[in-house]
Amino acid sequence: MTSNNSPHPYVGMWVTADGFIRQELLPDGRYDEARGKRRSAYTGSYTVTGTHIDYLDDTGFTATGDVRDGVLYHEHLILYRQNEQPLPRAV
Repeated sequence: MTSNNSPHPYVGMWVTADGFIRQELLPDGRYDEARGKRRSAYTGSYTVTGTHIDYLDDTGFTATGDVRDGVLYHEHLILYRQNEQPLPRAV
């Protein structure tokens, strides 16, 4: 949260380009990650320090992420703000 009680700018839905993984950063410091048709595949808490995000899953494992140029690099995943994914390239 920011000092004026407005949500952190990273709060919201982040998705992979194919939409398979959807990670919602909630304003209360919790996250909910869906994978395919599996809702709430991973849930837990997160903290933001600058552009770095530390995750603590409810099962106890940890992960990290960094936001660079509006893109969330979460471990091996690349996530974009919902509705801000790059358009698929024409083949």
